[in-house]
This record gives sequence, C-alpha cells and structure tokens, in this order.
Amino acid sequence: MPRTPAVMVQGTGSDVGKSLLVAGMARAFARRGLAVRPFKPQNMSNNAAVTADGGEIGRAQALQARAAGVPPVIDMNPVLLKPETEVGAQVVVQGRRVATLQARDYGAFKPSLMPAVLESYERLSAQADLMLIEGAGSPAEVNLRRGDIANMGFAEAADVPVILAADIDRGGVIASLVGTHAVVTEAERTRIRGYIVNKFRGDVRLFDGGLTVIDEHTGWHSLGVVPYFPEARKLPAEDAVALQNLQDDGPRPIRIAVPVFSRIANFDDLDPLRAEEDVAVTMVPAGRPLPSDADLVILPGSKSTIGDLQYFRAQGWDIDLAAHVRRGGHVLGLCGGYQMMGRRLDDPDGIEGPRGAVDGLGLLDLKTMLTPDKTLVEVAGRHLSTDTPVRGYEMHIGRTTGPALEWPLLDLSGRAEGARSADGRIAGCYVHGLFASDTFRHAFLSTLKPRTDGGVSFDAGVDAALDALADHLQAHIDLDRMLAIAGYR
Repeated sequence: MPRTPAVMVQGTGSDVGKSLLVAGMARAFARRGLAVRPFKPQNMSNNAAVTADGGEIGRAQALQARAAGVPPVIDMNPVLLKPETEVGAQVVVQGRRVATLQARDYGAFKPSLMPAVLESYERLSAQADLMLIEGAGSPAEVNLRRGDIANMGFAEAADVPVILAADIDRGGVIASLVGTHAVVTEAERTRIRGYIVNKFRGDVRLFDGGLTVIDEHTGWHSLGVVPYFPEARKLPAEDAVALQNLQDDGPRPIRIAVPVFSRIANFDDLDPLRAEEDVAVTMVPAGRPLPSDADLVILPGSKSTIGDLQYFRAQGWDIDLAAHVRRGGHVLGLCGGYQMMGRRLDDPDGIEGPRGAVDGLGLLDLKTMLTPDKTLVEVAGRHLSTDTPVRGYEMHIGRTTGPALEWPLLDLSGRAEGARSADGRIAGCYVHGLFASDTFRHAFLSTLKPRTDGGVSFDAGVDAALDALADHLQAHIDLDRMLAIAGYR
C-alpha cells in the first residue's frame, strides 16, 4: 500500500515545544480540509487522558487530537511511561498497563514494543491524509539509540522524514542543532530534512546570521523561526517540566494552594481555575509552607500515592494543612489526593512499591486498598451540593471504602462518587477534569467567596488558543514545504 504522507518532529532536547508545534500544525492542516492524525510512539508523562476507546494516552496527544478535530484513541500514543520513582515507571501499551519496570529493565524490554508501535501507526495512518509524529527527548541521545522506538528508531522503521525543533529561549540553539548533526549517523542526517527554531523573543530578523551558520555546518535548511507564543499557557502542559515555569498569579480575591507532589499527575485539572481572573492558583514547591491565607487547598493526583503522602509529610505540609482546616479552610482531594485524605492506605501487593500500609491524613473516614485493576472511564453527572452538571474521567487504581461515602460529592448517572464532610468544607473524589465544566466551576468557587460569574468558557478558550497557535505557525513556518517533505501531493 502507498505510504500515508507523514513527517516526524523531533527535538534537540526535552521541552523544546514539540507537542505544541504538532498541535498547531494539526489545527492548521485540519483547517485546510486534511484528515490529520497525531502520533507519538513513546511518551513519558504523568499527565494522561482517557480515550474514546477506553484506554489512556499522554495528555499532549489528546490535545493534538482535539486540534485535529478527532477524538483521542489509544493508537495515537501506543507506549506511555508513567514515572512512579526516580528509576521506575508504569508501562502502558496501547492504552493498558502491562508492567511496572525499573529503567534498566525497560531498556531490555523496549525493543519488543516496536511491533505494537508499528501496528498502532499503520492502523491510524489508514484513516489519515497526513500523519504528524512527535518524537521524545532527542535523537542526539545516541547512548539510547539501541532499541529506540521514540525517535530515529521509529523514523527508520516507518520510513518517515524528520524535522528538528530547537528552543532558542533556553540558549545554545546553534550548538544544539550543529551538535545533533555531529552525533547522529549519516543515514539519520539525510533523514532530517530541515529544522525549526522555536520560542524566539524579539525581532526574528536578528537571527538571520545564526541561520546561515546552522545551514553551513549542517546542510539543513530552516523552515522558520517561530516567535514566543504567550498563549501557550492556556493549553494543557505535557508533563511536570512545565511546573518549573509557572508563576504565581499574584493577589486575587480567591486563593487556591496546590502542593507539588514529587509524582504529581494530571495537574491540568487546575487549568480552568487559572483561567478565572479572580482566582490565584499557587503551586507550592518542596521546602515552602502552604500559604496561611489560602481559601482552598487542592491535593492533586499522584502517580505514587503512598510515596507522595510520605513526601507531603516530609515537607511539613500535613501540619500546615491541619492548621488550614482549623481556620475553617476548604480542602479538595482529586484521585491520589483523595486517597491521601482517608485514614489508611494499603498496598498489599506492592503495586506502587514495597508492600505495606500507611496512615492517611485522617480528613475523611475512609480507607483505600491499592489493587492491580485500573479504572479508565469517561463520566458525567452532577455535583450534589450545588446541583450543577459535571463531566470528566476516572483514571486510578485502588478501591476506597468507609463511612464518609455516605456523604457523596457527586452523582454520576445514578452512581455515588466521592465523599465530603457534613459541612462540605472537606471533600474528594476520583474524577479528573471537573473544573472544565463552567457552571460547576463557578458554583464551586462561589462556595469559597461570593463572586459574579466571570463568563469564562474554558473549552472555548482552549479552541481559541489552538486557532491562534495555528495562525501563529502559519505566519512563521513554511507549512507548504512541510507538506512536500511529508510527501503530500
């Protein structure tokens, strides 16, 4: 069969903007009437999304699917690694957890995943006019080249051309591109058909000399210099690297504090709150206390609930949280944060690490047992206290029981979910994405302090940002040349 036109965007490093470049291109080409499908062979992120076909993929691929105007499916990200420790990660293959492996063990296991990766790619490309593929990390990590499924290993197996993306904002962009040219093989140099300089601040014409130097040293040619795109903050971040660049929203009427767990997961739950002009979301890093003037503390998701509970206590945040509750403050736990709020967490099978059990924070009369089975489901229903509609998804291991469930937080089409205290100040549930529901978000925030509805439509804002990103790339990248490189006629 003829090969579906395709191009792969690889980076000179992590966090150079590959995910948003692919998302913007997906929206731009979809607006031209092309059936675009995003694809990332291997991703490493604890920000994940539930797919229409009942699995999970990286959050970035779900955003790229939205940009392309199609529902997310497991084939868009066939291998997802979800770090649980410094040297170990949960391995998700075609939407389902298959193992938890140490990094050294995964290196030996990785080559066996190429058939599944190619199977997903072929299945997805059969639906597409154009495949937009995102690499992971950098092809310059030649020490990882053996058995590679994420960058050049995949590009060679699928026989697709490559474009390099480099981040000038972090500095060293010339060295990163020329250095990549120096360390990859001759066949890989030939496969690379050009490059994009991303996140430029100022007059792009000032970098004309830099482009000349890169061209002379590599023989590659620029497809464009992309100015910094501030509206990227309105789009979900791929992974926790983005947390390093988040700034405090400053003084606003409603202040929400969020402790940054060592294995924080699905923190895009907070994005709709950040979109509200009267809400300040403060991400609290290790070593700093929870702010005493917070109206609400959100305990977010975690990929290692017991480990992050111990981390929470090591920062002294349990003491801060107890003081917050005594002052009459509100607490909301989401997924892993919800599990921490109970009286006990048990891991008898060592799902997340060593077998054992720990005391929870004791905010709700609950206990949780971690189990191998994983719940992956989209949900919809109502928030009981405010009688407003909610929607979202569940993505968790573990079973939670206890008297506090007699006071559920949500009604999900007749199924009670979550728990809350009698006065409603302390609550938690397994549902991610709650705050994307505009009516619920306004009603919930109004229980913290009286407010007028700001009229923020979060979903509309995300789509507007994707349109603006597509316009931005259309103005600064030679997209017609991209199509030609991909083999589209």
